[in-house]
Amino acid sequence: MRASHVKRAFKYRFYPSDAQAAELSRTFGCVRKVYNLALAARTEAWSRQVRVNYNQTSAMLTDWKKTGELAYLNEVSSVPLQQALRHLQVAFTNFFAKRAGYPRFQSRKKSRRSAEYTTSAFRFRDGRLTLAKMAEPLDVVWSRPLPQGAAPSTVTVSQDAAGRWYVSLLCEDPSVQPLPATDAAIGIDAGLDHLLTLSTGEKISNPRHERRDRARLAKAQRRLARKAAGDGANRAKARRKVAKVYARIADRRRDHLHKLTTRLVRENQTIVIEDLAVRNMVKNGSLARAISDAAWSQLRGMLEYKAQWYGREVIAVDRWFPSSKLCSACGSLRQKMPLHVRTWTCDCGTTHDRDVNAAKNILAVGLTASVCGAGVRPQRNTPGGQSATKQKPLQREP
Repeated sequence: MRASHVKRAFKYRFYPSDAQAAELSRTFGCVRKVYNLALAARTEAWSRQVRVNYNQTSAMLTDWKKTGELAYLNEVSSVPLQQALRHLQVAFTNFFAKRAGYPRFQSRKKSRRSAEYTTSAFRFRDGRLTLAKMAEPLDVVWSRPLPQGAAPSTVTVSQDAAGRWYVSLLCEDPSVQPLPATDAAIGIDAGLDHLLTLSTGEKISNPRHERRDRARLAKAQRRLARKAAGDGANRAKARRKVAKVYARIADRRRDHLHKLTTRLVRENQTIVIEDLAVRNMVKNGSLARAISDAAWSQLRGMLEYKAQWYGREVIAVDRWFPSSKLCSACGSLRQKMPLHVRTWTCDCGTTHDRDVNAAKNILAVGLTASVCGAGVRPQRNTPGGQSATKQKPLQREP
């Protein structure tokens, strides 16, 4: 049953003082250390066929704090350290359920720098956020208002590779409610020349954000490559410039996808997409860069959670469904359809735009799956399963 309110994270940028930055950096390091120690302990126990749970690692943390070598763990708030152990427990739960691989150790240089605080470790009053072990509130840029009367349940502080500081507040948002039902349904064919082609005939251009900044990125990477490994400060500065270019690309891509997915969810009751195996597709060396820049997986994720928020439905069609080779007018199937063929004429006399035709076929088989629970197209001759599967909305926690 749908919850009365949606829990939503609101992310803001903030500018810490030198003391706050030092405290947060220490906290990040302690969180990473505790996570790695607990993972090492659980891995060693696993080699002896012994399972260690969260409660046992929590007791270990208490013992670690009493040692001289790890006494510095007492200098930071204990809440982020406990949360790190909970995150490790979730990672193992997913591993045992075969939803993820075995948990990995966190790297000082590559892993995300973050710390999570629960209600006992922060104070939020009158738009001022103060974390544990800090005397002054954070200088947060409130770029958008929180929901009326919002009471954050958790606060996550992070620093990205470009050196920018962010705080994310998780709270209930009563403004997110199901949209009025509509009969509109749309099929979507993903591509590279056009990011999306809709069954209505509309084609949405691919902004190619990475290509637009490729020259700037290459220049920054060349400067980084010239820095000697021992040239600490200069190399760190050059690495930060590369990260800023990547951050600019990611920010623009995310903003475009948010606007696009919000529009599609608001305008359509049912959205049918392809179940693309992006992880396998990026193994193609000649197309990997363009596929990564298109961010199809990120787009699908946004569509799914926004559809869940607003009472819409997302259906994923089997990736082997021959959407491009099937005539949407008469249903006949062509044996071959090379990628360079962008328009083709069926024996029935209908001339098709390849991508628009594919989007129409995706919509048709998706609606069939929605009604019957399975694809019934007789033309499919690829072995292995049914041609469409209905994506059930994610179950919301009570």
